[in-house]
Amino acid sequence: MEFNRDCLKIDARAECIRLEELIKKQIMGKLKRGGAVVGISGGIDSSVVAALCVRALGKDRVLGLIMPENDSSPDSQRLAEELARGLGIDYIVEDITPALDGFGCYRRRDEAIKRLVPEFGPDYKAKITIASKPLESDSINFFKLIVEAPDGSIISKRMPLNEYLQIVAASNFKQRTRMAMLYYHAERLNRAVVGTGNKDEHELGFFVKYGDGGADLKPISHLYKVQVCQLARFLKLPENITGRAPTTDTYSAEVTQTDFFFGVDFEILDLIWYGLNDSIPSDEVARALDLTAEQVDRVYKDIKQKQRTTEYLRLLPLEPEA
Repeated sequence: MEFNRDCLKIDARAECIRLEELIKKQIMGKLKRGGAVVGISGGIDSSVVAALCVRALGKDRVLGLIMPENDSSPDSQRLAEELARGLGIDYIVEDITPALDGFGCYRRRDEAIKRLVPEFGPDYKAKITIASKPLESDSINFFKLIVEAPDGSIISKRMPLNEYLQIVAASNFKQRTRMAMLYYHAERLNRAVVGTGNKDEHELGFFVKYGDGGADLKPISHLYKVQVCQLARFLKLPENITGRAPTTDTYSAEVTQTDFFFGVDFEILDLIWYGLNDSIPSDEVARALDLTAEQVDRVYKDIKQKQRTTEYLRLLPLEPEA
C-alpha cells in the first residue's frame, strides 16, 4: 500500500465493537471479575476506555476513579466528573495529596529543584521539558527544568542527571499511588483495573512501571494516539475532552506530552512511526508529509532510541533460568 496521510485510519465502529467484546470476555471470563475500575483524568485515553467499558459491561459495572493531587490542573477533575456523569457511571474522588506528603513526594522533588534554583519556593511552579525536537535539528536528547517565578519570570536550567532522576523518581510516587488506589477499589468490589495507556505511551516508554503501567488489561495499548482519537469521535465524547491537548498533569507548571517526552506532535509522529514499522523509506514518508527525508530519519532515530532506552519498563520481573 502506498504511504499517505490516511494510513492510520481505521473502522472506528468495528474496532469499538471488537474491543467491547474483548473487554467483556477478559473481565468476566478470563479474570472472573464482576466489573471494571478505571482511573479517569479528563484526558482522551481514559475517557475512551471508560466509554468502552460502559458499552461492554453496562454502566452499573464501571466505577470511575478521579485522583487529583496538589499539582493537578482543576480542569482535569472537572472534565473527569463531567465525563462520568455523561456516561452515567458512579465515580469517586480520591485526593492523593496526603499520601504523597507521607511519601515525601513534594519534599524530595523540591530538594532537587532547589539545588538548581535555590530561590524555588511554594509560590513557584516548575516543569520538565525535553530539549530535542527531531523535526528541527539533530540534537542530543537532554532535559530542561523550567521554573516560573511568582513575578512571571522564567528560569531555565539544563538538568544534570542526578537532579533529573530525583525529580522524576519523586514525581513517580503520583502514578504509583494512583495504581494502589485503583487496586484498593477493584479488590473491594471484585473488579478489574482497566489500563488506559495507548501504543505511543506503552511502546515508547511514557509510563511509570508499577504505576500507570499497572493494570489487569490494557484494551487500547495497540492503538496509536491518532487512532484513539478516531474512537473518541465515534463514541461522541465531549469536545472539551477530545480537543484538549494531552498533558502530563504531573508538574505544577502545565506541560504537554509533546514538550515533556515525545518531541513531535502525534499527528506527525504516529505516521512516521507507522512508516518505520513498515520499513517505508524515509524519502517516501517525507513526500507524503511535506517533510524532508532528513527530518524523517531524525524521527526514526528518536523512536528507536526511546524504544531501546525504555525497554526495561516493558520487561516482566527477571527470574532464575530453569
